[in-house]
Amino acid sequence: MKKIMGIVVTIILLSINAFALGAKDVQSFTLTDINGKAYNVKELPNGLDFEKIKDKIILLEFFGHRCPPCKKSIPHYISLQEKFKKDIAIVAVEVQGLDRKELASFSKKKGINYITIAQEDTGAFLDHISQRANWRGSIPFLIILNEKGAVQTMQTGMVPEDALSRVITGLIETKAKNNNSSKDLNSTK
Repeated sequence: MKKIMGIVVTIILLSINAFALGAKDVQSFTLTDINGKAYNVKELPNGLDFEKIKDKIILLEFFGHRCPPCKKSIPHYISLQEKFKKDIAIVAVEVQGLDRKELASFSKKKGINYITIAQEDTGAFLDHISQRANWRGSIPFLIILNEKGAVQTMQTGMVPEDALSRVITGLIETKAKNNNSSKDLNSTK
């Protein structure tokens, strides 16, 4: 009996160890914006979870303060943030070396009305994006996440405002349909 119990315990311990080895640690990051507000971001199988930005479509932009197409995109993002303020959050990460104070000054000068983060305040996040999105550092680089954090599209290069507006509108409509479907299912129970 002791021999059988020993074998059972060994099998259980090996199973637990195998499970632990197979489980991948979820990566998480803290990004700090120019105002000192921290955003915890967790990796999802198909995207990112910004813990303080719930139920919003996220436009995650990687840009540079010296990049002509990046600077040309800023008025578009300002306009989109105003137009869709209850449905979207724009998070822009500057990757050409401005520190937080310099980026705050740049953002104020440009009238930026969305979240901006200096590269120095991203930790390992940029490396993670490079690996997961196969991003090689070209800017501007945009990742659009739906309200659940799932990646919807990735684009290198400037995207015209009207094209972004159509994508956002489509995601808002999809979200509304999904919410209505959920309500319909709940009302039939």
